[in-house]
Amino acid sequence: MFSTLLVVVVGVTKIWATDYIMLIEDSDIYTPCTEGPPGSIPLNEAFDVTVMEANVDAEGIHVSGNVTSKMSTPRSDRISARLSVLHYNRGSWEPTVFNSHTPDFCAAMFNPREFWFKYWFKNFQNREEIQEKCLGTKGTVLVYEPFIVIPRLDNVMGPTVQGRYKAVFLFEVFDENNVQRDISVCFEVTGEVEKVRK
Repeated sequence: MFSTLLVVVVGVTKIWATDYIMLIEDSDIYTPCTEGPPGSIPLNEAFDVTVMEANVDAEGIHVSGNVTSKMSTPRSDRISARLSVLHYNRGSWEPTVFNSHTPDFCAAMFNPREFWFKYWFKNFQNREEIQEKCLGTKGTVLVYEPFIVIPRLDNVMGPTVQGRYKAVFLFEVFDENNVQRDISVCFEVTGEVEKVRK
């Protein structure tokens, strides 16, 4: 009886799961946070992105080149990373259930099970240097292998997702006593989410 019920539940769950893709709104892709923490800086102030190429087309976001950290924090500091997805509804941004928090980003960025690795950090050529220095060491160069980011979520279960959304990325720095430093990096990606037709 239990095995039959399990097969039915798993089968129905797979049927209800839907795939979605985000059509990026701004050609700059990464824009400063509209409601970031006081004193937060955008991506292009935290990193020199002049030799990074990021172009959007029908295939996705083509990324190549490199970025260099402009931040200067002690290596003993901890960098916390948050990803929050918001939905635009009736004139305001509302939180969704799609959130991620990584308390120690430097320890997790090359973990193959982490979101950050799967979609971004697996594409760096100089992993050893990045792991040693992390993002808070001024002058750290992150060298990309050219790759394509497909802003797509597969097998999403729950109510239908559609309309305007934004992903907000927030990086905060904490000292060895777990006291938050004044520096934080906040940027967002905004776009229209559509159901993928199969």
